[in-house]
Amino acid sequence: MISYEVFWRTLHREGVTTYMLREKHNISPNTLTRMRKGEYLSLRTIEDLCRILNCKIQDIVEYIPDKE
Repeated sequence: MISYEVFWRTLHREGVTTYMLREKHNISPNTLTRMRKGEYLSLRTIEDLCRILNCKIQDIVEYIPDKE
């Protein structure tokens, strides 16, 4: 399972709001909605977020193995 929970912590740590992402950096509201729902993002979008937040991929997304 892919989780974006770490992304929300990174946003808070960097002092960036979702409003700033939408208005200043042109991140679509749909992208943020998909992240809240744990849905797929392209690597290009993840790369853009890393550039904006000056962080690593693991500060945006994390893989959580399914429990068997």
